Amino acid sequence: MENTTSPVIQLLSKELIEQRDKILNQLPNNYSELIEQSYIYKRVPKEYMLSSILFTISSSVGLVFKLDALGYSNYGNAYFTIIGSRGDTKSEAISIATAPLKISDDKDYDKYRENKSNQTDEDPPIKRKQILLQDATIESAQLSHENNPSGIGICKDEIFDLIQNMSNSNSRDGQKWRTFLLESYTNKFVDIGRKTTDSFRIKKTYLTLIGGLQHQFLPKMFANGNLESGFIDRILFTNILQRNKQMTFGNIEEKVISKYNHSIENILAYKRQSEKSNESIKELTISLTDEAHRTLFDYTQQLLNRQSIAVKPYEEYYSKMSISIHKLCILVFMMCRAQESTFKSQLDMADVNLAIELNEFYFMNFQLIVRSHFNSSQSKMNVDDVVRMAIKNNASQKAVAEITGLHKGTISKKWNKYAS
Repeated sequence: MENTTSPVIQLLSKELIEQRDKILNQLPNNYSELIEQSYIYKRVPKEYMLSSILFTISSSVGLVFKLDALGYSNYGNAYFTIIGSRGDTKSEAISIATAPLKISDDKDYDKYRENKSNQTDEDPPIKRKQILLQDATIESAQLSHENNPSGIGICKDEIFDLIQNMSNSNSRDGQKWRTFLLESYTNKFVDIGRKTTDSFRIKKTYLTLIGGLQHQFLPKMFANGNLESGFIDRILFTNILQRNKQMTFGNIEEKVISKYNHSIENILAYKRQSEKSNESIKELTISLTDEAHRTLFDYTQQLLNRQSIAVKPYEEYYSKMSISIHKLCILVFMMCRAQESTFKSQLDMADVNLAIELNEFYFMNFQLIVRSHFNSSQSKMNVDDVVRMAIKNNASQKAVAEITGLHKGTISKKWNKYAS
């Protein structure tokens, strides 16, 4: 493990805080106020709240909204992992952000129980509607998704048990979970065949995931096939960047909570409308302005350029960033329009630019994890080799600085050495 007080780690942490604040300053106040007051009154790290809110948006959207761009169709499902120590209020961030989803699930559960109590032998099976699962076997999770075709969210205070199962080659459930998550990330179909119970087919999957993980369990998360299978590359990691050590008397204002809840409820209402049997429009394609499409195109080309000079495990992570940028575009689009339900507008350049800032934020988090917690030959890079390769591939000095985590001045000196 690299010394967390090393200049590289300190620089990365400082840049991450700056990147986080840059993002928060661009969010609508129905989110930024909740993040700020959660930090003040509950001492919840701002970066934890940001990821938890994005997960909530992701779980609320479902398969109702998609983005067709650059020859691909993508949806807004994303996987988040919050990294920290015991007592870092990881679960509190998730609890605050997902509160409106819990309210919705509570109402649906009460309705389900009422319908079950009135059910007769002649009635068809009653399906339970829900948004989030907290503790479920792989079979029950797949069945819940079949009953909720728009999507299902996996929301856990701690995901170590899930990671442990996935890392165990002898665990059939663990391997099935990993396959389910891998396939669902790009919304592939899942066909469940059983001998003793009904078989079913989910034509298009939509899973979301969030959970906390303690620092010491990171090696297990990266072990036994999770890295090699590409599961790690699909995760948007969040490190703790700032702890609030100052107690403040008071509570989050009710109007702040109400404004946030209203935004989430508007997204859910749109999804519920699409799920009605008499609704002809089941899916809405988000259109882009020409400027937004060009910005997305140029950024994706930059990712490909950076990938061409990257080393493991960054090379593979860059590959998935070309997908996550589409997902984040959808989430930003929904966030910025949820308060007024203006979902029929276009994705504009400002939306894409904010999604890019988020994508870079999560890459920097991944970079910090690799630098801080892993010292394998795969995670080390020969900076001189990277610079030479960058010059050969016409990549920029900025891209090399982002990949290596070194200061731009250091890269510039090496660049001048090999470019001459």
